[in-house]
Amino acid sequence: MTTPSPYSTVMDDAALTGRPIVLTGQGPFGGDREVDEPLVTGAKKYLDVDQDICVHTEQFPTRRWWIAFTIALAFLGMLGVALATLFYVGMGIVAPNSPVGWGTFIVNFVFWIGIGHAGTLISAVLFLFRQKWRTAINRSAEAMTLFAVACAGIFPLIHLGRIWFAYWLVPIPNGRGPLWVNFNSALAWDIFAISTYGLVSLTFWYVGLLPDLATVRDRATHPWRKALYNALSLGWTGSNRAWRHYEAAYLILAALATPLVFSVHTIVSFDFATSVMPGWHATIFPPYFVIGAIFSGFAMVITLMTIMRWVFKLKNYITLNHMEAMAKVIMLTGMLVGFAYITEFFMAWYSGSAWEGFIFRNRVFGPYGWAYAIMFGCNAIVPQVFWFKALRRNPWVLFIVSILVNIGMWFERYVIVVTSLYRDFLPSSWGEFNLTRFDWMILLGSFGLFFTLFLLFVRVLPAIAVSEVKGVMDPSVAQGAQK
Repeated sequence: MTTPSPYSTVMDDAALTGRPIVLTGQGPFGGDREVDEPLVTGAKKYLDVDQDICVHTEQFPTRRWWIAFTIALAFLGMLGVALATLFYVGMGIVAPNSPVGWGTFIVNFVFWIGIGHAGTLISAVLFLFRQKWRTAINRSAEAMTLFAVACAGIFPLIHLGRIWFAYWLVPIPNGRGPLWVNFNSALAWDIFAISTYGLVSLTFWYVGLLPDLATVRDRATHPWRKALYNALSLGWTGSNRAWRHYEAAYLILAALATPLVFSVHTIVSFDFATSVMPGWHATIFPPYFVIGAIFSGFAMVITLMTIMRWVFKLKNYITLNHMEAMAKVIMLTGMLVGFAYITEFFMAWYSGSAWEGFIFRNRVFGPYGWAYAIMFGCNAIVPQVFWFKALRRNPWVLFIVSILVNIGMWFERYVIVVTSLYRDFLPSSWGEFNLTRFDWMILLGSFGLFFTLFLLFVRVLPAIAVSEVKGVMDPSVAQGAQK
């Protein structure tokens, strides 16, 4: 018979009262000190982890899942109608015009690429820095990366106008005679960056899934399910040799994926920074875009994790400690983004350039000043509520702030594109930019695609990394049932 862990009683009390766990122990100088809350609460055993996480792939979907899936499918259908109409009628039905030639397509593209950054950051960067709090959220964040990249990939293809010539973006030898891709263009390098990022992220996500796919396989009772998951798990045996190879491969992929977090959005920023337009031609854009991408990506992770904690009853695995850690990242990156906003205005003033000064005054006090107010308020001011621990650990506050942050980040890209183009060097070419209903349908439909893919993911695959969660559990508690 084993001695019960001090975690057990405290966690059971916390499960009944709903209060956060604060354990105390003897400090180095005789006083009491706080001990970190366990990353898995509720006195869970190893068998409980398998049951709680894998059950969502085995049972018929709940009513909540069906309601969410129906709504997502409706928005996805909206995207299909808008794109079919666009390809049949032509680009005239959407807002891009002269001088705002890029329109919302580039806005949506940069927005979704930014959303995809948090998954690789949580999985690769935090893994290399041995941050254990990543274990419960990395699987869903990695999947979010893939779905966000899929949403982003739509917009460059749409913007071509003639989507059937999309293969011209690929440097195929002797495919078009003397016509080659312009390798001096940052837009051409976007294709390389995004495809590489998507491929590495997919490989990293799939390799991490192998042990959990084997767990689902071993729990499966139907022959075709067992055969399917056995094929997907590549015949995983769980031997010591398999684990050694797995950990080595995972470490190598994490090291390869880490530079992509910084390089991909740096290349995306070159779409703007390598131009001569006032407001764009700035060396601050690469770090500014990378920080903003991490900022918006973590906000989307909080949105998804808050929903999953409630819908799938995973509060013992996605704890308030996980949510608080992500809130701290949002607060830090929010301050850095706010600093970038202020730096842009300072450099416009310090440069003495009349054009730079005009662009930035126009951003705040021009016809689209309302968009700048939404951007600055949501991105630089709203995250400051996380200075208070009680608000960092309040799920409702976290959920609302995460949504406001992503609204602000969409408007950041809107401000960068629209307010730098609609009043350019020639007043004779000035014009307004107003979104049409098809622009809104494509934007909302992209969210439908994202959430449809995510809901299918949580239906057929473990949304939490079972093997990694077990690695951060207290063995004295987790093995209690087997003793």
